Amino acid sequence: MLRMAAALPPAWQIDTEDLGNQHGKPKIQPCNACVSSSMALCVYPCNCYGPRSTTQPDLMWDLDLYGRLARADAWAFIGPTNWYGPTTNFKLMFDRLVCAAGGNPRPDLIDKKDTLKAQALERSPQWRRLTKNHLEGRTAAFFTYCDGGADEIGQDGRPKLVKRKDWFDPDQEPYRNERDSYQGLVWQCRYSGIEAPDDLWTAGVFGEGKPYADDQTDDMMTETGHVADFDAWVERFVAHVAPKGIVAAKDDERAAKSTTNV
Repeated sequence: MLRMAAALPPAWQIDTEDLGNQHGKPKIQPCNACVSSSMALCVYPCNCYGPRSTTQPDLMWDLDLYGRLARADAWAFIGPTNWYGPTTNFKLMFDRLVCAAGGNPRPDLIDKKDTLKAQALERSPQWRRLTKNHLEGRTAAFFTYCDGGADEIGQDGRPKLVKRKDWFDPDQEPYRNERDSYQGLVWQCRYSGIEAPDDLWTAGVFGEGKPYADDQTDDMMTETGHVADFDAWVERFVAHVAPKGIVAAKDDERAAKSTTNV
């Protein structure tokens, strides 16, 4: 993350955040799937939680992620692949961004969370004037990295510790292209009106064949070929974002303020 920040144009305003799980660190609360009852019940920004809550502390609000994402013209997401998918906090954050794709900006019309009123609103002509993609036009780039199974994979392509090796065929393992582990996040962006170009969605493999203890940050930096792939991704990000200019408006950040008192 810091390597990328140092390589971006000096004139750019840069905002970074580490969402890595750490023992004792607050977490992003899960999505309650309000949209399954009605799109109008899914409020933008999410009002299932709020900032500085003592009963349901939520990192999404306490870090003002809705406001920070709204004020940015482009986002760059860097994270590992964990078991064929993004990390827990990445997935939680994107789950909580479902409201950005058509969510209700007027919780006052549904008494905050009244399901029947939300369903009635969604069926009304007024809803067509309210619903929109709230983060439309921004750019999202994704770089995920993995270790190819580290030193756990045997010559037969199966994990060394597996005893019943006849139970699966390693040739059927999903995501031969490691970037596909983030495909759900990419396509969520695309469906939300956020540009996620193919050449800004990539993956790197670090530490393949090594013990996990020997695949730490300093070790990754010694794999110069893969580091060069990351640097090339950063260069493509700059080349794509710079010509687009400013996308976010002041109204976007104001619209991302919490309406929840907790």
